[in-house]
This record gives sequence, structure tokens and C-alpha cells, in this order.
Amino acid sequence: MNKRFLSFFAVVLLVLLIPLQASWAAMDYAKQVLIESDFSNRDLQGVTFNLTNLLKADLSGSNLEGASLFGAKLQEADLSNTNLRYATLDSAILEGTDLTNSVLEDAFAFNTRFKDVLITGADFTNVPMRDDVLANLCLVADGKNPITGRNTRETLDCS
Repeated sequence: MNKRFLSFFAVVLLVLLIPLQASWAAMDYAKQVLIESDFSNRDLQGVTFNLTNLLKADLSGSNLEGASLFGAKLQEADLSNTNLRYATLDSAILEGTDLTNSVLEDAFAFNTRFKDVLITGADFTNVPMRDDVLANLCLVADGKNPITGRNTRETLDCS
């Protein structure tokens, strides 16, 4: 009877742990080519996209809180209406990227390249950026974030 219980326990443990390991592994997309991928309206909290090519990817409406997008290529990607709180965007390339109504509060983006980005209604509260990047974003900053109620220009400390 003791052996039966141990065998049963081992099977139950395997059944419970195998799906968990598969879901953990699926949350690491580092160094992949995911051009035009659809990750819209998903819970991607804490996901790793380090050095990933996300050219023209759709991440709109997704929860990317705490996600790591270090060095990610996000040219022409749709990040509108996303939660990017506490995300790491350092060294990422955002060219022609749509950040409309996104919340980037407390994200890290000091060496991020922002070029021709759409930032209407985006919230950049407490996001450290280089002065030259900040000056360029202030030229196009407008709108009010529908989630936080903050004006984009104010979150960037534009004068």
C-alpha cells in the first residue's frame, strides 16, 4: 500500500509540474525573430523579449508590466494601450512605434531609441531618459492618458 501511494503521488506531481514548466518556458522569447507577431490583448506580465526582433508586431492592449524588452527591435510595432509599468526598455529601438495611451510609469528607458513614435496620451511618469531624447519627445507630446488621467507633456516634464 505504501508503494501504491508513492506511485500515485509521483504521477500527480508530474501531472501538476509539467504544465507549469511548459508555461514558464513559453514566457521567454529572448533573441527570437517574431516579425509581425500578434501578442495583442494578452497578459505578458514579466515576459522576456530581450534582443528580440518584434518588427511590426502587435502588442496593443497587452499587460507588459515588469516585462524585459532590453535591446528589442520594436520598429513600427503597435504598443498602443499597453501597460508597460516597470518594464525594461533600455537599448530598445522604437522607430515608428505606436505608444498611444500606453502607461510607461517607472519603466527604464535611459538608452532607448525613440524616433518618429506616436505618444499621444502616453504616460512617462518617472521614466529616466537622456536629455536629447526627452527634448525630441516633447516636440510631439500631447494628450491625456485615459488610465492615469495625466497629460503626456507633464509626465515628460516638458516646459
